[in-house]
Amino acid sequence: MTVHMVKLCVGADDIDDLADWQARLMKHLPAPVHHTRMYPKRAEEMLKGGSIYWVIKRAIRVRQRIIDIRAVKDEDGKDLCELVFDPDLVRTYAQPKRPFQGWRYLKPEEAPRDLKSGEAAVDLPADLDAALKNAGVW
Repeated sequence: MTVHMVKLCVGADDIDDLADWQARLMKHLPAPVHHTRMYPKRAEEMLKGGSIYWVIKRAIRVRQRIIDIRAVKDEDGKDLCELVFDPDLVRTYAQPKRPFQGWRYLKPEEAPRDLKSGEAAVDLPADLDAALKNAGVW
């Protein structure tokens, strides 16, 4: 079974901010990475096609496939988890998400679907986007 991860993209105002941050990382690394304190207990399931779903401005808006999860140490020798991502950012339909700390697991059936190729992402506030979808207008 596959499981995903959802995490706040702290400091990013939009998907372009995330792309710029990762482009700077990839000047020195072959793929974008992110470090977190806790190693996921369900790492095996995440490596079976799982993605990280990034929350930007209180909504899941984009995802990246997780290609590796490694235990590493920081410069002080403390244990960290290094998440390695496919560089491709896949836009999703906005799904409202309240703030939380750290990261959470996300079941595949709870994940927002990807925007289709060529489908425009309207940058509506997540609440309005959800209301339009619930009303059957969107």
